Amino acid sequence: MELTEQTKELKHHLNQLTERYEHNDPPEDKRDKQFFLTVKETTEPIYQLLANWEEAALKSVKKREVNVHPQQVTSTRENMELLLMHSFYIDVKRKRYMELNKSVHYVFDQLIRELQK
Repeated sequence: MELTEQTKELKHHLNQLTERYEHNDPPEDKRDKQFFLTVKETTEPIYQLLANWEEAALKSVKKREVNVHPQQVTSTRENMELLLMHSFYIDVKRKRYMELNKSVHYVFDQLIRELQK
């Protein structure tokens, strides 16, 4: 899968995570093993896609195909990972969640724009 497609798919997941965060309640017991297993099963493919995306994005940065700093790519991966967990456990204030969300969207959008030039 090419970088543009990966980025668009991650944006789609990001939007779904935001919906989950805004419309679900936190789990009653954060140590619930069944809940943990459900979260793990749901997020595993997204984590894999994110790892592949980071690798592809860093290659594009190295080849100067996109005008994004390598640290932005790494930070975006880390922020998306935080959002994955916060979306299920709903354990962070909305303001912080939206700041992370906006930051990830910004880099995704910037990459897509750069790749379409």
